[in-house]
Parts: sequence; C-alpha cells; structure tokens
Amino acid sequence: MINENPIGLFDSGIGGTSIWKEVHALMPYENTIYLADSKNAPYGLKSKDEIIALSCKNTEFLLENNCKIIVVACNTATTNAIKELRAKYNVPFIGIEPAIKPAALQSKTQTIGILATKGTLNSELFHKSVANHPDVKIIEQIGHGLVQLIENGDMDSAEMEELLKSYLNPMVEKNIDYLVLGCSHYPYLIPQIKKIIPPQIKIIDSGEAVAKQTQKILEQNNLLNLSKRKSSQIFYTNSEPEVLKNILENNETVIYKNF
Repeated sequence: MINENPIGLFDSGIGGTSIWKEVHALMPYENTIYLADSKNAPYGLKSKDEIIALSCKNTEFLLENNCKIIVVACNTATTNAIKELRAKYNVPFIGIEPAIKPAALQSKTQTIGILATKGTLNSELFHKSVANHPDVKIIEQIGHGLVQLIENGDMDSAEMEELLKSYLNPMVEKNIDYLVLGCSHYPYLIPQIKKIIPPQIKIIDSGEAVAKQTQKILEQNNLLNLSKRKSSQIFYTNSEPEVLKNILENNETVIYKNF
C-alpha cells in the first residue's frame, strides 16, 4: 500500500532533524526516511547549480526507497532548488523557507532579524519574500560557521557563543522584536540564543508549519498512513553517525545506516 510508504526528508546534514521531529510528533504512525548529506554540508556556501545537483541526488535516493512525499528539510535547498525538483519529479514536495511573513505581520517595532546561510539570503525566493514586506526593516545576517560547529557536535562551545554574540547583538541594538531562524540547523541553538537576546524578542522557526503542511498535502492526495502499527524511522548519513545519534536522543525506533 502506497499509504504505508515512508515520508522522505533530506538536509545538508543533521539540521533537518529539527523538521523531522515536528513531522514525527504530528504524525507518529508515518514511516520516515531521513537523509543527512553531512559530507557536503553546508549547502549555503555552494553555487545554485551544485545545490540543485545535490538535491536531485538526494531526491533520487529517497524515491529509490519508495518515499511517497519528500520534505526538503533545508532552507538553502528549498530556496535554490525546489522549483527544479517539482518540475523534474512526479512526487509532492514540501519546502522550508524562512518564516518572514509571520514575523513581519506581528512585529511591533517594524524591525525583524533573520539569521540564515549565504545561499538562502542570496536566493531569488528569499528576495521575493522580503519584497512582500516593504514597510518592515529586515536585518539580514549570514550565520558563518554555525552549521559546521553543529555538525561537529560543538553547540555548547565557547566558539559558538562568541559567533552568536557577534551576529545577534547588532540585531538587538537595531531594536528587532522577532528573530527568524532561516536554517533548519539553527533551532538546535535556541537555548544558546536565549542567553544572548532579551526575553521579549520572539524566536521563530519553520518546523511546526512544515509538519502541518506535510500532513495537509498527504490528506489532499489520500496518502496518509491510516494504520496504527509502530512506525519505522530510518536515518541515512554519509558522515560520522555519533552526532546524529546524540541529537536524536537515541530514539529506539531509529535505524542508522551509511550510504
């Protein structure tokens, strides 16, 4: 039954597991396959053509494993490649992009900050999103080095703290009241970020919205898994699996494999 086929997710590493956690929490009976392309992380430093090629490779791997829908759990891959993916493959795609709209609509100071990769901030899709909110000042900051530290398991390091302070303090000085996390790796930094920014600044990421959209598209296509059997969660990584294992808190239903 195609309904019992897995949801496929991919990211340039472990960051997209923040999206997977939201998807799994909302739809615990859905089988999932997650592809962590850590060997090629971060995508944010690569050219658009390279990002498209890697996204196609990841998609084909997931399709070979019978995925019924694919979540591009990577802001950079979504903003640079989802148009090409939808044109090339006959499967529903769910993208993830920075949650600029809710932040812009709710901002009282009319100033919001966005922390994202270079690839996301330079993308056409991102510029279109910004153009929809001309009355809101958007402070953009590339998160140089953050993905690499997360991939290395160094989230609580002194180097991470210094980088975050250098990126966030200028935004605070410019009176932002919302901080948009524009990379699926960054939600894992929320505890550190909260130590740096004032409590009144709200942090927004896209995880919950992506999970709800995935469920909606599955429903529309009659692809929801209606069985109540224990689901299978398979994670593939082409890098050292220990960081991935730790970030997933050794969920007992997870199988680790290399590809």
